[in-house]
Amino acid sequence: MAVFYRRVDVVGVERVPREGPLVVAANHQNALVDPMLVMAALPRRLVPIAKTPLFRHPLIGPFLRLAGAVPVQRPQDLAGAAPDNAAMFAEAARTLAAGGAILIFPEGTSQPEPALMPLRTGAARMLVAAWSAHGARVSLLPVGLVLEAPGSFREGRATVVVGDPVRVADLLAPGTSPEAAVREITERLATALRRLMVEAGDRETLRLLHLVDEIWRLESTDAEPGAAGRLARLHRAVRAHERLRAVAPDRIERLRADLERYAADLDALRLSGRALARAYPFRAVLRFALREALSLLAGLPGLAVGLVIHGAPYQLTALAARALGPAPDEEATYKIAAGLALYPLCWALEAWMARRLGGLADLVIFLLALPPAALFALSWRARLARVARQTRAYLTFLRRRDLHLDLLERRRALRNELEALDALASSP
Repeated sequence: MAVFYRRVDVVGVERVPREGPLVVAANHQNALVDPMLVMAALPRRLVPIAKTPLFRHPLIGPFLRLAGAVPVQRPQDLAGAAPDNAAMFAEAARTLAAGGAILIFPEGTSQPEPALMPLRTGAARMLVAAWSAHGARVSLLPVGLVLEAPGSFREGRATVVVGDPVRVADLLAPGTSPEAAVREITERLATALRRLMVEAGDRETLRLLHLVDEIWRLESTDAEPGAAGRLARLHRAVRAHERLRAVAPDRIERLRADLERYAADLDALRLSGRALARAYPFRAVLRFALREALSLLAGLPGLAVGLVIHGAPYQLTALAARALGPAPDEEATYKIAAGLALYPLCWALEAWMARRLGGLADLVIFLLALPPAALFALSWRARLARVARQTRAYLTFLRRRDLHLDLLERRRALRNELEALDALASSP
């Protein structure tokens, strides 16, 4: 996950119970990448619940079996037949009774929009079954996944947000109706997940919320740093947006239009908001150019090795992902799955060629160069992208200073309007 995404943050990991039976429930927007993110982020071995057809997949099935995944039948996978999940609930209950941890996505399916779909009752039924059959006091832990450009290699960002355990003990006392407990637990879980994820409703609104956060950080001196601060601002923006849609819809529409124009102008110039600066002193620019140019030149040999070793599987993976034409919520899954198949095949072929053409010594050199060459190529690519952004910003500053200053003024005006709307949303 840390290789595919530019950044992966985990917030609230201290809330994870280190032992005892546990059900982890998360929102689902990114197909098979979601369970990989949660399993990588949490300090517990998690047994995932996965739909039955995935176990027949030639690439995904073996990984599910290695992870000890439990198959679940869904009505949409059975051509109208009634699902029989007695074995799944029995296995989950045994895992929980032994102090294990289950990972489940209670929406039942993945979809790309940042909105929580109605929850199925499976997570709640697991808790009720474990308590009644084994007396296991199971914790229910909500996890929110916040994704930005989730299908873009080295450009996307993922945040795993761990919440406080959902309160369930009062619903599982002796004499309580199991069905009533299941309904109330499911409702409490939905409420908890909505507080953790950034429920913007649609991807375009989420993109604008990320832009709002960027403007706020760049134009404010009191913006809390780090992933937790960023999440707090996004949640605050979602609440303000919902309130203002009711009390000031015209201002919200004008703000959206201004944000979209600002973003479109930045995109047309291939700039990021971070690349805009109040001024570009010539000496600072010269120092930056010399330092970065020397660094990039010095890294060319390492880049060449990385391209020779990893260029073919990288391009083949991109071609395969495009040819498969995945849905938006499956893009990252398809790219990772294609890479897991194509990279080892290409490496095996290259290793055979190294051994055939150069002997054992060249084979050993090739194998030793595999990991560092990949990391070097990725870091060189990231540095080149950063230099390109800064260079475009400086050229815009020189050639079109009026446009550069106009973008800065518009960003400042957007910040002032955001501050006014935030005060309006907070008023009684």
